[in-house]
Amino acid sequence: MPPSSAFQWFLLVCPAVVILAYFLTVFPHSPDSLYIHSSLATLPKSSPAWSIYPDSFYEGGAYAKFPYGSVRYWLIGPENGKRVALIHGLSVPSIIWKDVAPKLAAKGYRVLLYDLYGRGYSDAPQTTYDTNLYTTQLALLLQYVGWSKANIVGVSMGGGIAAAFGAQFPHLVTDKVVLISSAGLLDSSDMSRTTKFLSSPLMQVVSASYPFRLYLQYLADQKASGDAIGDLVRHQSAHLTGYNLAIASSIREGPLRSLAPQFAALGRHSRKTNGSVLVIWGTADKAVPYRYASRVQTLIPHAELVSIEGGPHDITISHPDDVARAMIEFLDR
Repeated sequence: MPPSSAFQWFLLVCPAVVILAYFLTVFPHSPDSLYIHSSLATLPKSSPAWSIYPDSFYEGGAYAKFPYGSVRYWLIGPENGKRVALIHGLSVPSIIWKDVAPKLAAKGYRVLLYDLYGRGYSDAPQTTYDTNLYTTQLALLLQYVGWSKANIVGVSMGGGIAAAFGAQFPHLVTDKVVLISSAGLLDSSDMSRTTKFLSSPLMQVVSASYPFRLYLQYLADQKASGDAIGDLVRHQSAHLTGYNLAIASSIREGPLRSLAPQFAALGRHSRKTNGSVLVIWGTADKAVPYRYASRVQTLIPHAELVSIEGGPHDITISHPDDVARAMIEFLDR
């Protein structure tokens, strides 16, 4: 029995209606605007964070405005000195270089320091904090300050960023890269269950809730612990909604793991162009164990290793003289 004419019309018209509805709802579609979380700059000057790490912590400070928010940076040392860019790690902003950067400047280096997105005085975009976000941040910043290239130094997660930067933007690297206690190759088994749990999407919903934030602020606003760096981390976590987002996303999707191809690419390009790589590691590092130094050297065979006996993960804080001495000897060649 042939189908009814009404049913035939339905079969003909229905696809056209669906397609028309699709185009009406999708096109034109305005893209969602990027939400930017605030930085330490928005906290009152009476905040303990300002006394620990004011935006004038280094001389030559300014802000650069990029599509993903404002970036705080500093330029220290003689203007005609060899150019060095310093990249901090996962949770502590550029205060981590407080005892190293001035030594480089005193030796005649022109030093660029900056806060990564979501830390310190740089804005925290509501986005995925993957390797590309961080490498393009540095590439834009170098262009902004008028540097065609620089020697690149990274500590902890900053080491992973430095390696990826050297692989992605080799033309922006002068000829030397320094990796200090470098992340980028971490196995999941070396990340604690607590770290994995706290970086989970579920915990991010909880930590962003108003009651939980009030509790964090209550803890952070208690009497100073005597550990200025630790207090600064707690104040960022308690008062900056974008900070916890940046940390969690960096742990899940950022430059802590799976960067072996980038390390290898950095090694190949460095050797091809007669560049050099220095690896500095503390033998007592518990965050990124010392055995990863040999893994870096496997991927970058010509990399030099300076081992700091008994040095923990934050060796720029615990052993700044040793770190600065090794860096200056390397960079002076």
